[in-house]
Amino acid sequence: MTEAASGLDTRTSEVLYARAAGLLPGGVNSPVRAMRAIGRDHPVFVERGEGFELIDADGHRYVDWVCSWGPLILGHAHPKVVEAVCAAAERGTSYGAPTEGEVELAAEVCERFESVEMVRMVNSGTEASMSAVRLARAATGRDKVVKFAGAYHGHVDGLLAQAGSGLATQGIPASPGVTAGQAADTVVVPWNDRESVSAALSSHEVAAIICEPIAANMGVVVPADGFLELLREQAEQSGALLIFDEVITGFRVARGGAQELYEVGADLTILGKVVGGGLPAAAYGGRRELMEQVAPAGDVYQAGTLSGNPLAVAAGLATLERLDAAAYGRLGALTDRLAAGLREAAGGRPVQVASAPGLVTPFFSPEPIRDFAGASACDLDAYGRFCRALLERGIYPPPSQFEAWFVSLAHDEAAIDRTAEAASEAFTTALG
Repeated sequence: MTEAASGLDTRTSEVLYARAAGLLPGGVNSPVRAMRAIGRDHPVFVERGEGFELIDADGHRYVDWVCSWGPLILGHAHPKVVEAVCAAAERGTSYGAPTEGEVELAAEVCERFESVEMVRMVNSGTEASMSAVRLARAATGRDKVVKFAGAYHGHVDGLLAQAGSGLATQGIPASPGVTAGQAADTVVVPWNDRESVSAALSSHEVAAIICEPIAANMGVVVPADGFLELLREQAEQSGALLIFDEVITGFRVARGGAQELYEVGADLTILGKVVGGGLPAAAYGGRRELMEQVAPAGDVYQAGTLSGNPLAVAAGLATLERLDAAAYGRLGALTDRLAAGLREAAGGRPVQVASAPGLVTPFFSPEPIRDFAGASACDLDAYGRFCRALLERGIYPPPSQFEAWFVSLAHDEAAIDRTAEAASEAFTTALG
């Protein structure tokens, strides 16, 4: 069903997209936003966000389950975050020099993550991933990195092979422009496959194992029982470093991320999204002896003009201040309600609903998903029909089977019940 056939007035978005298509590749600044994977003629252009809702350029309101792909754990335009950002902006938007705020944010990260003793602020998850891998190679004197099929760690050249998120959405197995040498240093194994991990570490001198401790860029796929413990053990035995990419899970699934939830620590941790409170910010951190190898304390070079930007730091601090035990209890309860509502709405159809605190994915599959192969075998056309039907009913889902739905503390029971009611109709549209 096209937008015109749906009955929604999308004329403003259509005009904006026509102009954008001549100025931006594909009319967007990040591929999944184009909504091509769900069969849309053009993306939804957003005018503003309020709490758990998005308002598009044509004036339609949606219950938002994307939440800027995870940073907005407090919802859109939270008053305390807006207040903090405005106050910071009045003092200056950037200095290129240290500030007290970035020291406070670093202290907050280190206090929440037991495995992190020092941290370096950067501007994006991609930058944090790239820098953590470089540090791991320097620290071990090795080149190879083990990653998991369907895991996305930013658009780092050597980590794009069999990546999830946007590459999976676009059906791109790896990106042109990545050299054979860069790809050769990446060893890809299936998620949750113990034997493949052991074989890879036996066959290669590995600098690092990098993973999302809860996979969320192939949709939400939790680790099998004991799998993270295996990675910790195998890393120690082989002399590799264990890197947890907690860009999505950090400060979302628990106060100290997935490491707190599963009680498994990493050597290096990659953070993003929530740490910036909705502004561009990320970080990587770890044990002191590793992080002191980063310039200017050590020789591993990494720099950034806007790293520790005062606006992003203010937004991050204002967000983290509100993420206490009660907040995580509330987030978990909302997540459980959404997952249960979607399961009931599916009504016995071939749909699997996976979840972790703050994260949900309905997979269009008759079997539970345990790895990227399973996620890739889902009925992607049905998911597209499902998403289009939800949009027509005022629900804004991730426009990709390979992305997580993000629950925020701004969502309430009424928003979830409204979503479940719309989903019941959308599942009928998608699967009959």
